[in-house]
Amino acid sequence: MEFLDIVDEDGAPTGETVSREVAHAEGIRHRTAHVWIIRRGKTGYEILLQKRSREKDSFPGMYDTSSAGHISAGCEPKSSALRELREELGICAAPEQLRYAGRFRIQYEKMFHGKMFKDNEVTDVYVYEEPVALSSLKLQESEVEEVRWFDLDSVWREIQMRRDRICVPREGLEVLKKYVEE
Repeated sequence: MEFLDIVDEDGAPTGETVSREVAHAEGIRHRTAHVWIIRRGKTGYEILLQKRSREKDSFPGMYDTSSAGHISAGCEPKSSALRELREELGICAAPEQLRYAGRFRIQYEKMFHGKMFKDNEVTDVYVYEEPVALSSLKLQESEVEEVRWFDLDSVWREIQMRRDRICVPREGLEVLKKYVEE
């Protein structure tokens, strides 16, 4: 069972912990870390999206952030981001290869697999710009079905119109867009 720090509005741990299952059943605020893997394409930036496993408890079978995960109780955002990259994609990045891009909030309630899922997260966002060959990735099958490169601006336009294929949080993509525009 995974335990998470309960955090305040700013993402600071309160000293209390909660299991991941209870956090999502009751909508208790906790932390996550997201990593965007990006590269320059012919017409702008491209982002690597992972297709979530059909067994995931939220947004199964949809394309999502390159790598993301919960920050276990007592852990820090950057170390969690590095762990998720290694576990989900097989990328062993060094801490200095992740650039901090910002923070955003996720809050929603939605039914998945016939069960209510309440998400309430404070999310730290990192960017990884090292070369990545899809053929060299080792996907964690329980989490990730496949990965693909997408044009950043095309993803941005698509999530404004529909949400049936890509579930990346709009606020998270805004953090990334601001990062690449600086």
